[in-house]
Amino acid sequence: MAWGILGAAAAIVGAEKARERLRLSRAKHRSLTGHVRMAKRVAGLVPGYALTPDEFFRADDAPVEVTGRRRAALDRLSAFYVERFAKTRAYTAEIRDSIPDLEFTGAYRVPFQFSPVVRERLGAGSFYQAAEGVTLTDLDGNRFYDLTGSYGVNLLGVDAYRAMVAEGIATTSALGPTLAGLHPIVADNVRRLKVISGLDAVSFHMSGTEAVMQAVRLARYHTRRSHLVRFAGAYHGWWGDVQPGIGNPVPAEGTYTLADMSEATLEVLSTRKNIACVLVNPLQAMHPNAGAPGDSTLVGGRKDGRADRAAYSAWLRRLTQVCRKAGIVLIVDEVFTGFRLARRGACEYFGIEADMITYGKTLGGGLPVGVLCGKAALMKRFKEDRPADICFARGTFNSHPYVMGAMDAFLRHMESEEGRALYHEVDERWNLRAASLNARLEAAGVPVRVANLGTIWTIWHTVPSRYHWMLQFYLRAEGLALSWVGSGRLIFSLAYGDAEFDEVADRFVEAARKMQADGWWWTPEGDARKALRGGLVREFARHLLR
Repeated sequence: MAWGILGAAAAIVGAEKARERLRLSRAKHRSLTGHVRMAKRVAGLVPGYALTPDEFFRADDAPVEVTGRRRAALDRLSAFYVERFAKTRAYTAEIRDSIPDLEFTGAYRVPFQFSPVVRERLGAGSFYQAAEGVTLTDLDGNRFYDLTGSYGVNLLGVDAYRAMVAEGIATTSALGPTLAGLHPIVADNVRRLKVISGLDAVSFHMSGTEAVMQAVRLARYHTRRSHLVRFAGAYHGWWGDVQPGIGNPVPAEGTYTLADMSEATLEVLSTRKNIACVLVNPLQAMHPNAGAPGDSTLVGGRKDGRADRAAYSAWLRRLTQVCRKAGIVLIVDEVFTGFRLARRGACEYFGIEADMITYGKTLGGGLPVGVLCGKAALMKRFKEDRPADICFARGTFNSHPYVMGAMDAFLRHMESEEGRALYHEVDERWNLRAASLNARLEAAGVPVRVANLGTIWTIWHTVPSRYHWMLQFYLRAEGLALSWVGSGRLIFSLAYGDAEFDEVADRFVEAARKMQADGWWWTPEGDARKALRGGLVREFARHLLR
């Protein structure tokens, strides 16, 4: 009888574990985005190859007349790049092999099959010598409208940050770069950050990645639970636990990658007892369950990235309720979006309250910094009754006086009438700008559109094509500077007035017109997406079997 009871109990436990695993499996996004181990295995099977110069122009089986236009277009564009960007190209080529970041970004600006030809013929360089207003100037003296936004850092414009850095250094110059203790201005920054975040305590770090690392570490420490939840496609820095799968050489065993805006995910959060925290990147409102868009992975086109603010707000409110009830720490990662969407950030914009919030270099007035704000109980790094049980985190340059001074200048500016005025109808203004550009693009008959979350924009397409990534090179030829991810992200600063934006729009439309005239957006009759996908599969198989 005893053995029978034990057997029955084991069966019940086994069945419950099986149900838990099934719930977890259902909560993962069905694409490779949600199955990081499988994604890594598939990535390992992708053959490395390059299209020949002839294949480069007919990867979509375009007719001879179209490939001829493309050849002539690449010759013209290449000659333009050689002449216009000569010094910047040469400087980059000289140093590229010594800076692995440049080598990587140069290789992955476009899908890998096209990369060798592009690097040889369309290299524009990676150096600038000056910035002013909303423009950048390269080593050849070419001026570009800055759509890189320092990859999200540059909120106010380079002139504002230049002044804030100078003011911050002047304010703290008596102490200077001394790291023996804190400058008194740190206390002012903490008081302001507590008001902005609505939370109790603040810690300073050297990057947004470090701030997220500390948030997760503290959540695990205080909950005594092992796992974190991130949403499929979301980016939270480059460290191992938040970047499972491709790009991470070791497995992230303590991470669940679940589907955004999913009832199955809420069920997992409600039932599993080992989840310490949930990480939310508000940028996912633009592309739930998909990675940050970049031209290196752009093949068939990019979906409409317009954010549904109401739907995403409702999802975040439900997520917050579930986390509260389950004792899971909700961490909102505002390293990228911080202060772009509203004065108090994405939590204000979407109408939620987090347990912890991370901020990044926007706060540093242009200098490197990461910030973690959290509830007092979660931020404490030791336990009074167990003195050897601590959660250690330090950094040599945490709270550096110069950084704290620049942060003080930034925060005081944002409290001023001028700073508050920046947010007056800011969402409506940038939505109207996106709508006006889309109307012009539609009128021009080109298959490209823009979508935005405030000043954060992405480009999407109304037709499939193997050559959408070419747009970044036409945009640069028209004097628009993009980051290395190409058309995946256009980041505006709030320094853009109507006149500057209109100039960007003119150049954007002209670039799209030229690209269409040169044949890159040709599509076959019938189901173009199916034909494109089939051709790519055959191309992979051909090179895999060689």
